[in-house]
Amino acid sequence: MIRLYTDNLNISYGERLIVKNLRVDIPDKKITTIIGPNGCGKSTLLKAITRIIPPQSGTIVLDGKNIAKEKTKVLARKIAILPQTPESVNGLTAGELVSYGRFPYQKGFGRLTSKDIEVIDWALDVTGTSEFKHRSVDALSGGQRQRVWIAMALAQETEIIFLDEPTTYLDLAHQLEVLELLQRLNKEENRTIIMVLHDLNQAARFADYIVALKDGEVVKAGHCEEVINQHVLKKVFHIDAEIGRDPRTNKPMCITYNLIKGEQKNEKDFDSISTVAHAVH
Repeated sequence: MIRLYTDNLNISYGERLIVKNLRVDIPDKKITTIIGPNGCGKSTLLKAITRIIPPQSGTIVLDGKNIAKEKTKVLARKIAILPQTPESVNGLTAGELVSYGRFPYQKGFGRLTSKDIEVIDWALDVTGTSEFKHRSVDALSGGQRQRVWIAMALAQETEIIFLDEPTTYLDLAHQLEVLELLQRLNKEENRTIIMVLHDLNQAARFADYIVALKDGEVVKAGHCEEVINQHVLKKVFHIDAEIGRDPRTNKPMCITYNLIKGEQKNEKDFDSISTVAHAVH
């Protein structure tokens, strides 16, 4: 089932066209990951779908309606986003930060109701951050902070959650902790999860559906086996990848890779190739 999709989407920064005539379908109640080299439009796409930035042209449709015409609070009850580098006000406790997720439901002076408090406590509990409720967010570790931000997104009670590189700056254990939490939310809460990931093997392990972008266009979208393969990775990242199987999940994984030599068209292409080295570790 497709509740959310883009149609002929064009997004520009100044005179530079970043996303071009893009059609993307987001499967409902699934985990979708977006992959691609730096500068290909991944974060830009998320910002447009969540109405942080306006597209130059085209439409973004949710439940049969153009989101550009939706009221902000109405949309905020359907879509939550965790940006790439979220910043909180100094001195906020975890509980106070999570309470911001209740904004779409507040009226008048915005005082928290008993329902709001119940949802906040649930969001803290499900993300394993209840013990940090009265602790300053600044005093938490990177993984703990990331889980508190996810709790804030959950407190919005949306069925769709966007996350832009949720594992950035986290060590391997905390990366796995965050991704397993998102997978659990998808399986147990039926949340639709859309996230940008740089690590191809994490994308393959946790995604039901993968969208591979390059230069603002979809190279391939589909199940893991359709995207994490030698042909697609060559087109997207300009690498010669050796693909095997994850012994624990049986999903495809990139075992090793080489840069493809002699096909760089210009210095800009070479820079894009260089940036992808971290994506397959």
